[in-house]
Formats: sequence, C-alpha cells, structure tokens
Amino acid sequence: MIRAFLSSVVISACFLTSSFAQQAADAVAPEAGSALSDFDTLSGAAQAALAAKEAGAPTTAENWMVAAANPLAVEAGAAVLRRGGTAADAMVAVQAVLGLVEPQSSGLGGGAFLVWYDANSGEVITLDGRETAPLAVTPTLFQTDDGEPMGFWDAVVGGRSVGTPGTPMLMEEAHARWGRAEWAGLFENAISLAEDGFTVSERMASSIAGGAERLQTFTRTADYFFPGGEALQAGDTLVNDDYANTLRLIAAHGSDAFYTGAIADDIVATVRTAAGNPGVLSATDLAIYRVIERDPVCVAYRESEVCGMGPPSSGALTVGQILGMLDRYDLAAMGPESADAWRLIGDASRLAFADRGRYMADSDFVPMPTMGLTADSYLDQRASLLTGDDALPEVAAGSPEWDHAMLLADDESLELPSTSHISIVDQYGNALSMTTTIENGFGSRLMVRGFLLNNELTDFSFRTQRDGLPIANRIEPGKRPRSSMSPTIVLSSGKPSLVIGSPGGSRIIGYVAQAIIAHIDWGMDVQQAVSMPHLVNRFGSYDLEEGTDAVNLEAALTDFGFEVNTRALNSGLHAIQVSESLSGGADPRREGIALGE
Repeated sequence: MIRAFLSSVVISACFLTSSFAQQAADAVAPEAGSALSDFDTLSGAAQAALAAKEAGAPTTAENWMVAAANPLAVEAGAAVLRRGGTAADAMVAVQAVLGLVEPQSSGLGGGAFLVWYDANSGEVITLDGRETAPLAVTPTLFQTDDGEPMGFWDAVVGGRSVGTPGTPMLMEEAHARWGRAEWAGLFENAISLAEDGFTVSERMASSIAGGAERLQTFTRTADYFFPGGEALQAGDTLVNDDYANTLRLIAAHGSDAFYTGAIADDIVATVRTAAGNPGVLSATDLAIYRVIERDPVCVAYRESEVCGMGPPSSGALTVGQILGMLDRYDLAAMGPESADAWRLIGDASRLAFADRGRYMADSDFVPMPTMGLTADSYLDQRASLLTGDDALPEVAAGSPEWDHAMLLADDESLELPSTSHISIVDQYGNALSMTTTIENGFGSRLMVRGFLLNNELTDFSFRTQRDGLPIANRIEPGKRPRSSMSPTIVLSSGKPSLVIGSPGGSRIIGYVAQAIIAHIDWGMDVQQAVSMPHLVNRFGSYDLEEGTDAVNLEAALTDFGFEVNTRALNSGLHAIQVSESLSGGADPRREGIALGE
C-alpha cells in the first residue's frame, strides 16, 4: 500500500497542469516500504535511483537500464548488465532475487510472459511461460457437488489451484536464446541474499500481516512467515537456506533440476497431500512442460506500434483494442484533466473487456479471432460507438471477422492483483518486458524448498458453460489459463521507444493503456506517466484512485452515467523510455526503482 497514497498536489502535477509541473518533482509521497532507510545496504547508485523516484523524477542513463519491483533485485540485474550481460541475463538474476524478497508476487513456482526486442534482427519475439492445467483436471474441478462454482478462497488455498510452473524454464529459454553470461553465475546474488539473509521490507511485512490467516494454513509456510508463531516484521533479517539450495541445483543442472528429480517429486507430493484441498498435479505434468514462442500482437497507435503477448494473454489484445479505438480521437487536445477524455477511455475499455470475456483464452484449445479483434475495420466499427455524449448504457461483445466461428458464452473468472513486472534495456539495444506472477498474493500458500506454488488455475472460469454454450476460458487438461498480464514494447520507427508493464490483476490492462496514453498523448515523462492517478473501467464501474485528484472527476463521470467507486489502485508500473538516452520510471505505489548507467 502507498504511504497515504499520493498527495493531491502531486497528482495535480502528474496531470501536468503547468503550474504544478515542478511540484511533481518535489512532492511524490513514497510507498510504505520504499523509504531509503528500508534499503540502507544498497549501493550509492541504487540509493540515488530510489531518491529520484521519491522526488518524482525519472532516472537517466546512456548504456543500459533495469526497472523492477524491489531495489535488491534491480541491483542484481544491474550487476549483470554492468559486466556486459544482456537483458536476458539480467532478467534471470532479477527474477531469482524477486522470488526471495517479494515471494507474495512471483517466483519459481509461478509463470510469466516475456516480450523481447532483438536488436540484431529488429524482431519482436514473445515467449509464453504461463502455467498449464494438469492432465488429470476435470471440468468440475472448481465446482461443488451441485454443479455451482466453488467459493474463490475455497479453491485457492491448497493443491487444487496449482498449475505446472513455467518460470524456471522461461528463464532458461531466454538465456539460451539471448544470453551471454554464464548461467550459474546469474544466481550468485540471490543465493548470497538467501544464505546471508535479507531485510524484510515494509511491503513484504504488510502483505504477510494482511494475509495472516490463510498463510498459516500449512505448517511449512507458517513456519517461514511466522517464525516462533509471530509474523515477520519490517526490518527483520530473513534467511532462506532451502531457496538457496534450490537455486544451486538449478544453477548447476538447469531447469531440468526443477522439472524432474527431487524438486519435482516434492512439488507433486506437496500438491497432492495438501490437507483439505489436494490437487492433481503429477510428475508427468512437470516433465512435459514447455515454453512456447507465440506470435506477438501489435497494434498501431498514433505514430507508434504497441506490441505485446498474444493468447493465452488477453493483455496485448485488450490494450491494443483500447488504444486502437482511441486512435480515432484527439486525446492530446483534450488533456488528462478532461472528463470527456476519460469518458472515451472508460467506454473503450468496457468494449474491449466485453470482447475479452467472450473470445479470449488459450488459442491452442479455443479458436480465436485474434486478427479480427484488432483489424482496422473492426476497430472503426467499435470506435463509432463512442461518438455520443454520455457513457454507453450497456456494452456487448462485438462480431469480429474470423476464419471459422464458434458460439461462446461470456466468462466470469476472477483475476486478483499480485504479480510483478521487469523492464530491461541492455547496452546492445535489446529490450525485455516481462510480467511474472504466482497469481494471488502468496499463491496457493503451499511452500516447497523455499518457494511458493502458484494458484494460477483459479484464473480459469469456474463455470465451463452457460445456457449450453461453452466458455472459452474453461479449464481443460494441458490448457493455459487466460491472463491479463500485459508486458509491452512500444516501437517508433521500428525501434523500442517505451518498455512497460505492471502487476494488478485484470486492472493491469487499464494501468498499461493509461500510462501509454499519458506518455504518448499527454507528453508525460516515464516517471510522471507511472505516477499519475489511476482511473480504470473494466465492466462498467469506474474505479478512481482514492487520495488523488482522480476523485475530482467523480461528479462529471457520474453525470455521464458511469457508476463510480473510489478505492485503492495498487499498480506496479515499471517503464523505460528509449531515445538518444534511457529514462526510467518506477511506480511510487511500490518499492521498486529504475537503475542504469
């Protein structure tokens, strides 16, 4: 959570009314847990980067940059880049540390999507490291005996919700394709922190306190986060020898050490014997897991091309649809304080989310109109619905063109915020955007060999059909659940101009789309773009970020016909602008930094 969130003065500055522009650089209030005193062992460069974020200013660099959700992880990546490693090398080091210092958000027991810009070929390549459903799942996995959906938390906590992890193999695949550094050395920083101990941040401590009841369901997890029966506190030193040993095995033997052998056996045993809620993950599921290269989804916006991960992610398609519809409107002339601009953004998002709920899922299992959803003619048709003066009274999925039709029902799956995001640009001109997750905070709450297992299967729809029509995002053996993760690389003249992404459940899509609009249309630098107040509309209700000047738009949006809610909106945007030099921004709502040289 943010320390009192952002002050109204700061948010006005982020809205770029000119008289407040300087105040944005002076008054951004940091998140609890991001104060300099919480990371007093950091290098001088990292301390300066953290101070810059807290002052509302982007960090700048000439050669390389890394932005991620925890300064210790960023320093690990920076050390790799400083030694001549690539963005892929640095990602491995960053992810290894994040799994230790931010276990509530991502780790070896989860999955990720990776978007890569290759400086040599000029290609955008996307890798799918999403978790898979075990081969033994049935359509009724998340249903009660009478065929109704289980309660969400009844499904999450325990083995039932655990999918086959993808992160370790994705790390290895990226390194094999684009790495230069020695594989084993990329884990040294994380191993040292795990063995010598690291300081528990306020963010980690508050997450533990907030999830105390469920975290104490299983003994191994409870013993780690509640030593001696007491919750870990900010400032405590935490050692994780089990995690260090796991990393040593992966460093020595690659991801095979995770997907076969003793680690795999322990994962399967833990899932299948979880008291009260066992799962069906098997050794075969782990042994046959593969990372898949997918075609990127790219949509034109203004003079740029916005590229991201295609299905099973709904991120690039939905972000692309939102921006594609808005490309027909002059948001720059309206400005970020315009209620009319937010009416357009809100309804464009609602229309895109209607298509998301109807059509988007793992395209290996469900025919999907991927091209049709972002075709110019279809976006013109959908954008024409925005021409009125009020909020759309209702929205429905459209009818994009596709080569063979399938009648589908609307989805109703939940996707709660946790997750983490990494943005990296290396000295060779490569760019990496990777969003990584174990789904809900602390995942399934099952711990194995120092890391937590995901609850990613609860991203499937608990219902499989409605009124006789199948739901695209229904659970099936081997299928990957739909995700909103939106790792994004924006290209200008064919080269990266912005590398961005965020955690935040299904609100990720809105966070990323808004930051791109702020940067491209409203001229905000990357720090201003990730710091500005959030206004997010997915399903009709407009969420306005509490404690910010976003709430000043409540009356106007209500007059347009929107239902409006004021609430905490805890994004974790990390962005790098690429031009003659590099400029990085890290979300003040979390404890990360952008660091470069």
